[in-house]
Parts: sequence; structure tokens; C-alpha cells
Amino acid sequence: MTGWDPKADLRHYLQAARDALLWKLDDLSEYDVRRPLVPTGTNLLGLIKHLAGVEAGYFGETFGRPFGQPLPWMDAGAEPNADMWATADESRAEITDLYRRVRAHADATIDALALDAVGRVPWWPPEHNEVTLHRILTHVIAETHRHAGHADIVRELIDGAAGMRKGNDNMPPGDRAWWQEHRERLESVARDAGRQAPTAAAPTR
Repeated sequence: MTGWDPKADLRHYLQAARDALLWKLDDLSEYDVRRPLVPTGTNLLGLIKHLAGVEAGYFGETFGRPFGQPLPWMDAGAEPNADMWATADESRAEITDLYRRVRAHADATIDALALDAVGRVPWWPPEHNEVTLHRILTHVIAETHRHAGHADIVRELIDGAAGMRKGNDNMPPGDRAWWQEHRERLESVARDAGRQAPTAAAPTR
């Protein structure tokens, strides 16, 4: 080891997740980046919009460094889930540009403050809304990677594309036929396990 820089480590993992999320939009139509492919409506562009609001709040208001552009979908009185989808008037370019600008603002906060700098999260309960930059970085990394996982699944449902990040998909080698055989094998194993599982006993009174 040549040195230890915990802030640099945290920034690395945050940036990796940010880049992965934007990559998942590559080569898709305006329709596909908005398609709700699960019952709760999760969609790729909505994930980007949501995370723009997340970073604007946690690295902005929390440390007295507001982003400066109103994000009405993050207001307390906004329609439920308004941050999780883009309206017809909000283009992909507009949302992704917002995300990049919010990230730059967040990075400026991270650069300016020590990891033990104290802030307050206005939307958390007063008894535990005092936080450090270290805690907020950890929190936002966890949230961003969670949503990057959502984006992995949504993108695969759209066109079968999968992988961790541009330049390193971190996937086993295999063509479409290999993956189809692999999936069928797992389906067979799942069915066998389901048949062999004991029937749940009826509850006793």
C-alpha cells in the first residue's frame, strides 16, 4: 500500500455507480429509457432523476450548500413518486444534464469538507438528523449502487444487455445460446426443488 485516503476510496465507489447508471441508457430510444418494466413502474430515466434529487439534497441542504435549482418533484407536497419518472416534457438530455450538474455540485461539497464535517438532514427525524460527511457519502453510495442494480435488471428486460460497467461487464463468457441453455438449466433445477419441497403443514389452533 502506498497510502490511505478514505475520502478518495468513497468517491471512487460513488463515481463507479454514477457512471454505470448513465451507461445503462446508452443506445436506447426515448421510449425505452422511460419504459416501466415492473409493477412498481421502475424505469431507467426515472432512476437518474431520482438520484439527481438524492445528491442535491444530501450534499446540498444537509451541509448548508443548496444546489440552487428548484427540484419540485422532491418537495414535500409533490405527487407521490414524482421523482421516479420523467414527464413527457422532460427530455433524456435534460435529466442527464441535471444529474451531471448535481454530481459536480456534490463533488464540490465533498472536496470542500472533511469527512468529519457535521451537517443536518432536514427530512430525517430531529433525534438523529445530525450527520457527518462520511456518513452521507456512505449512505449515498449504498443508495446509488442499489439503484444501479435496479438499472441492471431493467436494461436486461429491455434488450438483454447486461454488465457492470463500460469496458468491464464482469460477466462469464457466453453467446446467446449459452445463456439460454444456462437459464433453462436453472429453471429445471428450480422446478425440481419445488417438487421436492415438503408441503407446508396446516397451522394448528
